[in-house]
Amino acid sequence: MYDIKKVRADFPMLNGKTMQGKQLVFLDNASTTFKPYSVIKAIDEYYFEKNSNSHRGDYDLCYDMDVEIQKTRETIANFINSEPNEVVFTSGDTEALNLVAYGYALEYLKPGDKILISEVEHASNVLPWYRIAKLTGAEICFVDIVDRRVTVDSINKAFKENKNIKLVALAHVGNVLGYMINAKEIASICHKNGALLVLDGAQSVPHMPVNFKELDADFLTFSAHKMCGPTGIGCLIGKYELLQKMATFHTGGGMNVNFNKSGEVIPLDAPAKFEAGTLNLSAIMGFRAAVNYLTELGMDNIHKHDEELFKYAISKLEGLASIALGSSTYAWFVSNNTVTATTTNISAQSNSAYLVIDNAAAGSTKTTSTSAATASETFSPDTKLYPAQWKNNFDSTGKKSGDEGFTSVVYQFESAYASAKDAATEKDGTRFAVGNPYTAAGKDYTLANTFYIGTGTYDGKFTNLNV
Repeated sequence: MYDIKKVRADFPMLNGKTMQGKQLVFLDNASTTFKPYSVIKAIDEYYFEKNSNSHRGDYDLCYDMDVEIQKTRETIANFINSEPNEVVFTSGDTEALNLVAYGYALEYLKPGDKILISEVEHASNVLPWYRIAKLTGAEICFVDIVDRRVTVDSINKAFKENKNIKLVALAHVGNVLGYMINAKEIASICHKNGALLVLDGAQSVPHMPVNFKELDADFLTFSAHKMCGPTGIGCLIGKYELLQKMATFHTGGGMNVNFNKSGEVIPLDAPAKFEAGTLNLSAIMGFRAAVNYLTELGMDNIHKHDEELFKYAISKLEGLASIALGSSTYAWFVSNNTVTATTTNISAQSNSAYLVIDNAAAGSTKTTSTSAATASETFSPDTKLYPAQWKNNFDSTGKKSGDEGFTSVVYQFESAYASAKDAATEKDGTRFAVGNPYTAAGKDYTLANTFYIGTGTYDGKFTNLNV
């Protein structure tokens, strides 16, 4: 393992930086990472010593920049265990996924073909496929989430239930719950069924050793900025024969052999045919420095350190009155009249989550179903909340239109109140679906990415309500 104090000293953002008068502790690395001095120096080196274009001239500066690009390509290939000509520079993970979508899926999918994704993907691995489905007539299908993750069994089940799956797009490690899929086994299942696997590595490549050839995924995408590198640069790693088959996404200078007035264009071979225009050259140099920095620390060490931090966090959270850790699918708490949900084991965008309210004074309970943008509500626990009242409490903009016993309302509703009311059924406990109004064809309302951890009891009536 490395000396964490020495590692922290490598990052200027951690060198005396404070927030709200306290030493900065940054835990948002899943969003982006701070940059070490070596990465910043590499970016500066471009502007101070190597500022030129690439593939645009036969003079020393331009040639040197060509060499820098190739060095970075080789460094990344070695880091991820691919061939250098399988490394395509993109603006990041999002563009890399779009490149597969528009370069491969748009070219080869047809009506009746299916794209398999999961409901725990982030937007960049969902929205491009929605768009491709509309453009090609292909269909989107969702793999079942089992125990809050995508499993080998659920993938097998998806192939049995859905004919003509041609492409599977999954996060290697989820950005919400952090679970890692068995990518190698899933790739094998995909190939046996004639499908390709697109692996979103945005959250795996920065945190653990990832071996592209060993996993046998067809495509792998990731961003530099999540792995101590600059923003605005990332990679698509693709099997070379597939890259050669793909259509170009961007066209322009530097991606073609020649073109003529008849509209004929002869593209260069991959990866150059995907890298039209001037690349983010300073970021490419910083990207290589970031990979070298992580390699020096050791990806095994980084992964081990992540696991130790996780165990440490859990050990400190366990037993705290303000935190609930457990195995319940849904766990809800009330504190100071505010009902919130634990997310220790709730899958984002999975089945609808429900809030149980002990409607003690009402003498009976009802169940209603609707959607909200947040997961907390301040209310009077003795209020009778029936479906019609729930609907009538809000106008078409989602704003509260009547008191009805509420002391505060923080939900923001969409307009489909009638269908929510009609779907309501009487059951034990008053339940309300909580979460962003995320829908898919044929699906119920499901949770999106807004979560809260709540705690406490209310006058002894509400204690760790589990559904």
